[in-house]
Amino acid sequence: MPSDRAYHPAMYEARLKESWPRAADRIEAARVRGGRADAVSVVAVSKTHPAEAALAAYAAGLRTCGENRVQEMAEKRGEIGTAAPGLQWHLIGHLQRNKVRQAIPLCDLIHSVDSDRLASEISEEAVRAGLVVDVLVQVNASGEETKGGFAAGDAVDVANRLGALPGLRIRGLMTMAPFTDDEALLRATFRATRTAFDACAAGAAAFQADYLSMGMSNDFEIAIEEGATMVRLGTILFGERQQ
Repeated sequence: MPSDRAYHPAMYEARLKESWPRAADRIEAARVRGGRADAVSVVAVSKTHPAEAALAAYAAGLRTCGENRVQEMAEKRGEIGTAAPGLQWHLIGHLQRNKVRQAIPLCDLIHSVDSDRLASEISEEAVRAGLVVDVLVQVNASGEETKGGFAAGDAVDVANRLGALPGLRIRGLMTMAPFTDDEALLRATFRATRTAFDACAAGAAAFQADYLSMGMSNDFEIAIEEGATMVRLGTILFGERQQ
């Protein structure tokens, strides 16, 4: 977690009093444009920001924070303690297998199960700890080599395979779209993931179609129009990341 804190709590609170209502309005407008009747939940991406950012998000009414790194999540949870009852923590970044044991008791949802080896490691640690771990299967719908995840066309087979592992509860899918202004490419990526999600819901017995996590600060409105039920917002809520 950054040691040089350029912001203090009041600054985060002041920013969120403006940024969150604006973002919420944009979410609602996208939901209406997409003809959606279901709700869209928000993960406030607090990564690289201090614990005060998560507390400010909680004060603004947000109840889920997202982190990329297990250690940063652990530190923030320790700092916040009981100050934000009911605040959930999602791991949205790549999870290294050697961090699984530490991650399991910290995470309410792991978004980024991107390989069979990682799923097996989570399963083994979950069984050892006597827990059931909620996860999303990461889909690489754009085909980018730099992104992890399973091919969208393999999602049903993957969901069936991973859903059979003890200690794992498959709650949905996650994807990361290319960082681009090409709306057609973004829509194609999100649409392919939504198609995979629907196929899993119909054809994977252990798949719980609770969350379709796709869309970030630069593309969340398109993601919602294409069916996202969960978006991951950082920059538009908290400002640029601290380094």
